[in-house]
Amino acid sequence: MSFFDKAKDTVSDAVDKHGDKIASGIDKAADLADGKTGGKHSERIRSGADKAKDALDKLDGKNDDIR
Repeated sequence: MSFFDKAKDTVSDAVDKHGDKIASGIDKAADLADGKTGGKHSERIRSGADKAKDALDKLDGKNDDIR
């Protein structure tokens, strides 16, 4: 098993166990960024956060809708 396969397995396990906490962190970071920009880029920030959570959902190989 290569380094990348081991890393992917490790990340997948972490996402499977703690995906809800990671998604919550993404939301908090998006809210912070939105506050710092005064709401000027709310749509783009929310879109980026949603894409990050979609990618996170795909990492564990399950479609369990991390939101």
